[in-house]
Amino acid sequence: MNDRKCRFCNAELTQSCVNLGMTPLSNSYLHKDALNKKENYYPLHAYVCGECFLVQLEKFESAEHIFSEYAYFSSYSDSWLEHARHYVDDITSKYPITSNSLVVEIASNDGYLLQYFKEKNIPVLGVEPAANVAKVAQEKGIPTYVDFFGRKTAAELALKDKKADLLIGNNVLAHVPDLHDFVGGMTLALKANGIITMEFPYLLRLMSENQFDTIYHEHFSYFSLVTVMKIFASKKLTVFDVQELPTHGGSIRIYAQHEDFGKHPSSRRVDDLLKKEEAFGMYELSTYTAFAEKVKATKRAILEFFTKAKNEGKTIVGYGAPAKGNTLLNYCGVGVDFIDYTVDRSPHKQGLFLPGTHIPIYDPNKITETKPDYVFILPWNLKDEISKQMKHIYDWGGRFVVPIPEVEVF
Repeated sequence: MNDRKCRFCNAELTQSCVNLGMTPLSNSYLHKDALNKKENYYPLHAYVCGECFLVQLEKFESAEHIFSEYAYFSSYSDSWLEHARHYVDDITSKYPITSNSLVVEIASNDGYLLQYFKEKNIPVLGVEPAANVAKVAQEKGIPTYVDFFGRKTAAELALKDKKADLLIGNNVLAHVPDLHDFVGGMTLALKANGIITMEFPYLLRLMSENQFDTIYHEHFSYFSLVTVMKIFASKKLTVFDVQELPTHGGSIRIYAQHEDFGKHPSSRRVDDLLKKEEAFGMYELSTYTAFAEKVKATKRAILEFFTKAKNEGKTIVGYGAPAKGNTLLNYCGVGVDFIDYTVDRSPHKQGLFLPGTHIPIYDPNKITETKPDYVFILPWNLKDEISKQMKHIYDWGGRFVVPIPEVEVF
């Protein structure tokens, strides 16, 4: 264990946060001809650094292996698109982002966000490592640089006069194995008076609401505000504002600027959230140990629901094929013995099988055909959107189930 080092401060990692056993990569969906072939499983064990309190996984696969061909397309969630549109309206009303500016998004996916800047005639550039996803954005007319972001890519953009007035990263920071290269790249890619906004799942909410399924191999790190501020400060970037968001079960959006050139004063919200973290116990290792016990209790409750329902002869299907669902199902040992199939709106996932559990993925119309007793919502953070889309299950007496923060049937 002594050879494990923190990816930020290089301290030895000796303190376990939560151990979710051995699982396949959460986005390694299977074709039918691969079902009888060997799958690779990796330890899904999160540690917390006793020095900087960064929660992190060991790196077992390279980012290139995980992200160069990706199954997640952002535009298949209506609520996420609405979140993106609202952000664009908000940021352009608060800051002078105009047709003379350049907005650069790191991990721009299929253009789900930049399209709304484009509608306002604001120049945009996406940086996206997954060529299959970037192609969709390019077909929308969104310029997209196909590469992983870091110091090298940032330097190339700077040479092409592509420094950003607004540099955005939504749900990418957790996916980065080399934080020094990534955040150092942001320093290089940002104009002197530019602004950075980054959104990522919030560690405090993950722990307080038992969201263990947001831990998976594609997420190398899990962040508190205090830790992110240390990481950014190490690259001469200052966090001057923060917002708590409901997305992904609870996220934060930080606003940052150059330490030496930035002109925006620090918001009171930064100090308020730091105090909230301290009160929660984010700087005490015992808090992380307690979280592990809560996760075990949640697993038992989930299995109790499935066992009781199946003993009563009920049929259960899933809704969604998200990465978080694959963590939950593999950790809890839930496969086709409990869930007949799952459905997903993304045609890129339909016809495939979930990693590890081999649960088949169909079009959502399958639910109307089979009329199950329960629809188990795997992307529980989208339960309102999904339950509205699928409210017709009530016509035959069907009910929805969400597993997090606790099992709820409605």
